[in-house]
Amino acid sequence: MKKRVLIMGAAGRDFHNFNVYFRDNEEYEVVAMTATQIPNIDGRKYPPELSGKLYPDGIEIFAEEELTEIISEKKVDEVVFAYSDVPYEHVMNKAAEVNAAGADFKLMGPKTTMLKSNKPVISICAARTGIGKSQTTRRVCDILRNKGKKVAVIRHPMPYGDLVKQACQRFSDYNSLDEHECTIEEREEYEPHIDKGIIVYAGVDYQKILKEAEKEADIIIWDGGNNDMPFYQPDLHIVLVDPHRPGHELKYYPGEANLRMADVALVNKIDTATNEGINKVRENIEKINPEATVVEGASPIFVDDIDMIKNKKVLVVEDGPTLTHGEMEYGAGTIAAKKFSAKEIVNPRDYATGSIKDTFEEYTHIGNLLPAMGYGQEQMKDLEDTINKVDCDTVVIGTPIDLRRVADIKKPAVRIRYELQEIGVPTLDDILKDF
Repeated sequence: MKKRVLIMGAAGRDFHNFNVYFRDNEEYEVVAMTATQIPNIDGRKYPPELSGKLYPDGIEIFAEEELTEIISEKKVDEVVFAYSDVPYEHVMNKAAEVNAAGADFKLMGPKTTMLKSNKPVISICAARTGIGKSQTTRRVCDILRNKGKKVAVIRHPMPYGDLVKQACQRFSDYNSLDEHECTIEEREEYEPHIDKGIIVYAGVDYQKILKEAEKEADIIIWDGGNNDMPFYQPDLHIVLVDPHRPGHELKYYPGEANLRMADVALVNKIDTATNEGINKVRENIEKINPEATVVEGASPIFVDDIDMIKNKKVLVVEDGPTLTHGEMEYGAGTIAAKKFSAKEIVNPRDYATGSIKDTFEEYTHIGNLLPAMGYGQEQMKDLEDTINKVDCDTVVIGTPIDLRRVADIKKPAVRIRYELQEIGVPTLDDILKDF
């Protein structure tokens, strides 16, 4: 008899694991998926156009809160945990819930989930979200392009809209972002690459995406999301660790797995971290992966106009996922506001509208700043309304994109930029010469 499976996910790793392992596998029947982390992704279906001949009606997606009931109602034999950037306690709490309901609990690894490319693959991943994967990806692309190589970036999935339309997406300019109705979260990852003339692929079906990217690239760059493992088998695996969150590299799933597999461990943000934090992550790298080459990097901040911050009452807007499930209390915008002597960083909670208010209630650790949540048009409007309600002199935009492109901000605004700079040797250029 077929083993009855439920996949727990967040509209990314769950779909990938299904596509590459379960979709055409006669030994299993995936009876349901559950969703968490991302607003409004439950209550949908993984569509029949993507689910294959074994699933002509598609697969229902439920809220994770219904997990125990679904295991019972659908007689589930095995539950596959398939999302990222969660503490080990959370993973094992879910394992206990699943086991208590009578099912097996499973974590899938590289052998069953990584696809092999016919082109060289460099993966950029992390121990936690919000460490600087994107700026590292841009740095790697710059080095390779300066050597005359054609690169294509394949980004970890963020399919929050029509899954069929998002099966295989190619982004080359701002018009393509509009055509695909990209959310703020998607734009934050794609726009900085597009600004440099780099082609970006993303979507749902990463077998199809890989085939398309291979047609126009000498080297594939995997730009990871959260602290998830690569979807493609890397020839060079670069993993970032964060001295602002020392110890997290050994406490979060699957970040530790990434670090254990790393060829290169990049300790980023050493310019703003404490010596204690830097030494702690160095010790942990040596403890679990002494063979990894260690690179140290900084993320210096660049500001369009310092006078728009100095002695001003400012609202700081930071990257959403880094602050929410990434658990950071601040980001580049906050660092810039303090560095350039803002008179006051305004607390936006009293001005929060709709889903933004809900975000503050759920993630109580967030400091006096506004997370740029924008998982859909409604939430993007809530963000815009909140920004415009805040009593401030300047909006400090600390997100990877210029929010003024997607939101009608009716206040003076200044953008913060940051790029990776290696400190000392070896550098990424040194490593890529050998590669």
